[in-house]
Amino acid sequence: MLENFAVIFEIVMVVCFGFSWPFNIIRAYKARTAKGTSLYFTLLIAIGYVGGILSKIFFSVARGPEYWTALTILAFVFYIINLIMVSTGIAIYFRNKRLDKAAAEKEAN
Repeated sequence: MLENFAVIFEIVMVVCFGFSWPFNIIRAYKARTAKGTSLYFTLLIAIGYVGGILSKIFFSVARGPEYWTALTILAFVFYIINLIMVSTGIAIYFRNKRLDKAAAEKEAN
């Protein structure tokens, strides 16, 4: 029973984080600049999501197939969705970095 509450609160955390990523992605895409974006911060968050995914996988290996309840699957899916969104943000960061470099070169000429 307590494990269900733990997973529910884990889902709440991951969903709350997940709701912020689309806004971040859209803002970064429209801004067309990497200024004000921390690649290291974003990479640490991505590593955290990978850790959450690996945690679910290792728990399933240790506990067997019965570990995969509907709540556990839901948490796993949200980790993957968030990792995809963070990865999109990282890709946009590099695109914006390239745009910043092109703008700086254009301004220098």
